[in-house]
Amino acid sequence: MLSYDEELGPTESTSVLLVNPELRKEYEALQRELIEARDELIIALKEQSQTRQDIVAVVSRVFTQQEDNFFTAMVRLSYEIEAQEETPFASVPYDVLFNSKVQPILRQQAIQAALADYVTRLNELLDESAFFSRESFNFYNAANVTKSLGDNGFFAARHSILLQGQDEDPKEITSKADLDALIADERKRITDDETLRKKLDAVEKALNKNVDTRAFFDYIAEHVELLPEFSNVDLFEQNVWKSYIKAHEALYDRVVNCYKDTEKRKKAIEQQAAAESTQWERVIDIFNDRFFVPFRLIATNRDRVVLGQENLLKLGFEFEDGSERTAVERGELLEILSNGEKKALYILNVLFEVETRKASDRETLFVIDDIADSFDYKNKYAIIQYLKEMSEQPNFRMILLTHNFDFFRTLESRGVVGYDRCFMAQKGESKVVLGQAAGVRNPFINDFKRNFYADGMKRVACIPFIRNILEYTKGESDPHYLKLTSLLHWKSDTSSITQGDLDIIFAETFGLVGSWPQSSEPVIDLIVGEANRAVTADEGANFENKIVLSIAIRLLSESHMVMELADPSFTDNIQANQSQALFKAYKNRGQGTAESRDLLGGVVLMTPENIHVNSFMYEPIIDMSDAHLRRLYTDVLQLTGP
Repeated sequence: MLSYDEELGPTESTSVLLVNPELRKEYEALQRELIEARDELIIALKEQSQTRQDIVAVVSRVFTQQEDNFFTAMVRLSYEIEAQEETPFASVPYDVLFNSKVQPILRQQAIQAALADYVTRLNELLDESAFFSRESFNFYNAANVTKSLGDNGFFAARHSILLQGQDEDPKEITSKADLDALIADERKRITDDETLRKKLDAVEKALNKNVDTRAFFDYIAEHVELLPEFSNVDLFEQNVWKSYIKAHEALYDRVVNCYKDTEKRKKAIEQQAAAESTQWERVIDIFNDRFFVPFRLIATNRDRVVLGQENLLKLGFEFEDGSERTAVERGELLEILSNGEKKALYILNVLFEVETRKASDRETLFVIDDIADSFDYKNKYAIIQYLKEMSEQPNFRMILLTHNFDFFRTLESRGVVGYDRCFMAQKGESKVVLGQAAGVRNPFINDFKRNFYADGMKRVACIPFIRNILEYTKGESDPHYLKLTSLLHWKSDTSSITQGDLDIIFAETFGLVGSWPQSSEPVIDLIVGEANRAVTADEGANFENKIVLSIAIRLLSESHMVMELADPSFTDNIQANQSQALFKAYKNRGQGTAESRDLLGGVVLMTPENIHVNSFMYEPIIDMSDAHLRRLYTDVLQLTGP
């Protein structure tokens, strides 16, 4: 888990938290059955209509003026579909007649007027026709009669039709070819009418715009019987869809019946789900109860997420100011929260994910990276308590990454992790070294102090710790404190302090008597010798090596600056911040080169925090790689000479 991601919110997977599993299972089964019935009908309608459009959205819009009311539209049509006997427009290609390029043109007032004139003249011609009638035997009816009689072997059985025309003798038809010819002649007589043709030309001119409109006119020119329908485009579009649906009435009936049968049970489930307290509320309660932030969380669309009607939870926020609460948008809230409070909000997403995985009983490995960074202590302890609960889950495994040693010690002391399962990663020049955790529990007391008389590296590393203890217990005027200061800054007596002097200070401070084998050896020689050894040591945490390198770098650098300044009246009387004072004078008096001044500036910036460590605040030096210190020490050696 990232330590922070401001954009992260509840994910779709967390919806499993939101409802009784059996209840959701039943609800989803009802939904699946209904969707399956709908999809089967949609496939049939898509093939029937030859459309590439979204049929659910189109049908919903055509019958309800909204694009998300498909089932409502189906139910509303049930009486009309049942009463409808024919499918007059079932073969009409929907996209040719009803597309975004054609529809605006057909709805223009001039085109509507031309269509109205066309229909008026057509009706006049139908009224004059010997055999056609606009009420009962129009072009469409005639074509259907011809097809039906031919398909059913009417003429093959030697039957005949007697057509009764107006003001004409009855005409006997004995074959399908005769009937087709008669209808074609009558239709041609009507469609070739000059007045009617002019009305159609006006429509053609308006539609000769682009590929889609020309395709429309080409089709309608071959099916002029459809033109009257466009005098009311919306009604025609509805009638077209009703023809498509009627052609697949069995599938349509299944959708309507399924919808009616499940709706009542679904509503009962929704009511029951709304009344249930679920793990989702537990997640929100955990956050509201444990974390200290100036807002409270509420789930605004809980019921719809519970039932799968929406995928993602929408969280509401109530900003608290004393006894007053007011709703606030997430974006506005983020603008006024501190970084720690923003990170607490991010933790909410972690809680959602964890509780989801608890509910699913999934084996999970969590990699958690500095999750408590920048939190105040109250929220940090809330996180630690939750991590402990996570560690007790049998299917959970955790890898915790942190730079914060106080956070680590708290995790370890509260049993979230065992010390024997803790490792320290250190990036070196060529690799990352992973080693058993060491030095986290007061390295001075547990390691350096115990090896003061036996290990040169740890003996030197003890110097700043002992000096701190003397500062706290005896003050800065104590002689032992001043002598140890001369081992951290180059003073007039630095080169004369021996190992025996250091033994006395240690024994009098801690009551642990012992002696270094070479008691007359200057301590500065041990410091430089151990620093040389640290430069070639194996890569790793190397806590004591870093302290020794830092001490050696500073002593050699200050020695160089004191020698170059050659002004004992100044250098012997510096009372505080000696490295800074020496470097300032060195630079202002034009000593050295530009390169040496840059190097010494790096020493002044780098070494103080690594030398003035104590048993309470030593983490920065553990956390830092010693690669830079090794390079700095090597450069200082070249500057100061052997």
